[in-house]
Amino acid sequence: MRCLEPFRASLSLQAAQSPAPGVPRMIARLSASVAAAIMMSSSALAQGAELTDPQIAHIAYTAGKLDITAAKQALERSENPNVKAFAADMVRDHEAVNRQTIALVKKLRVTPKDNDTSRMLSQKAAVKTKELSQLKGVEFDKAYLNNEVIYHKIVDDALATHLIPSARNAELKDLLKAVLKSIQGHGQHAEQVAAELK
Repeated sequence: MRCLEPFRASLSLQAAQSPAPGVPRMIARLSASVAAAIMMSSSALAQGAELTDPQIAHIAYTAGKLDITAAKQALERSENPNVKAFAADMVRDHEAVNRQTIALVKKLRVTPKDNDTSRMLSQKAAVKTKELSQLKGVEFDKAYLNNEVIYHKIVDDALATHLIPSARNAELKDLLKAVLKSIQGHGQHAEQVAAELK
């Protein structure tokens, strides 16, 4: 798992050096710092902290909940119909996945367990929400979409390299694999909408 650390570092550096077109470098650096914090959490997982299924379920639920919060902020602040449509898709899709996650943990009689990764995700998302609340118009749209691109790449990596391989329950693993496909589509959609911004 440690072989992924150079990739994570380059992703963070790339985000800071070459943000999406029109995204101010300061905003890109802020997004990169959030990405780096999430990646450090993923690195901790790679270095031996073994996750349990209840922890994995909590991380997956938390990641979805945080993207719902970000999307709702975009629905309130953006005036761009494409950004609003993307944000509405994020709310719909992540709420659906979170309902599936809740149904599965109830079926399995498992209580999701809070953990360092979930807490770090929540802390960094709170910082990002505050930063985005200071922006308006196109500046907000670009920063929001840049963050969505980075966030989905990181969640994609975490699912593929840590959460799915660590999941022991077959049904949880299958749900996470379905989520991975959705996350990959979300990242591509965010890139497409970001490229269309003027």
